[in-house]
Amino acid sequence: MKSINAKVLTIATAFAVVLSIPLSMQAQDAAATYKSKCAMCHGADGKKAAGHDLSGADVQKESDADLEAVIANGKAPKMPKYADKLKPEEIKGLVAYIRTLKQ
Repeated sequence: MKSINAKVLTIATAFAVVLSIPLSMQAQDAAATYKSKCAMCHGADGKKAAGHDLSGADVQKESDADLEAVIANGKAPKMPKYADKLKPEEIKGLVAYIRTLKQ
């Protein structure tokens, strides 16, 4: 019985490691995308005055779908659209990254 539990634990650990690698790479990719596409207006921490405060309650209360739409379609007068510059999974990654900026 103990050898079966050890095998299950080993397999579960292996799956956890394998699954966490792509997630951490996605997080790194999202951070790099944010830095190259968003930080110039929103700041490294999302609080720059030239853009909306991404760490604040007004942005953080928006649904993921709403944030994805703003990133994809832009928002007048200053926010450009990124649907033609970013893949949908990159936009989803940016939304996940924006969630990490929460105050």
